[in-house]
Amino acid sequence: MSSRWIAIGDVHGCADELEDLLALLSPVEGDRVVLLGDLVNRGPASHRVVQLARREGFLGLMGNHEHRLLAYRRDPREDLLKRYDYATLGQLTEEDWAYLGTLRATLEPPVGPFVLVHGGFLPGIPWREQSLEQVCRTKWVHPPGAPEGADPVHWSDLWRGPERVLYGHTPGPEVRVSAHALGLDTACVYGGKLTACLLPGMELVQVPARRCYVA
Repeated sequence: MSSRWIAIGDVHGCADELEDLLALLSPVEGDRVVLLGDLVNRGPASHRVVQLARREGFLGLMGNHEHRLLAYRRDPREDLLKRYDYATLGQLTEEDWAYLGTLRATLEPPVGPFVLVHGGFLPGIPWREQSLEQVCRTKWVHPPGAPEGADPVHWSDLWRGPERVLYGHTPGPEVRVSAHALGLDTACVYGGKLTACLLPGMELVQVPARRCYVA
């Protein structure tokens, strides 16, 4: 059996669901699991999620939630934080912080023309030239030449490849499918599902949330 690259959408502290998904996936030696950012916040068990990622040697991408918490760790200004950050700060250990510091901006798995990222890319700019801040947070953009006041569109609808991008950050009830992008944040923390995509075949595997964690 060939080794698989397993990309998992936003976990957001849903450790039980991550364990459920891994039980279905049954990773074996040689498989690589990649968490697409936003491992923490909103859900109940941020520490357990990071602890599992550390223990199993999962790769991780920098989400906007980790990016903000690490910024606060460097410069503890209260204005950097959101209400739900405080619960996460109370859970994370030094080992957790060390792992979060290893999260990368993007990843190219050696199994085809794929790029993994948390948020997305600004269309029209080579993705390798985009900043960590951009790739963590990109979601809605204005098309080049759009008239003033025009509604923004999702970046993935403007992305022309050639790489197929797998990303999180934009929650929705189903996987978001575009011509050259696949959004894997299926809103687990809001009572949706936790989704994995197996590369290179792009098979989807999902588990339902055990409950809604965000009112």
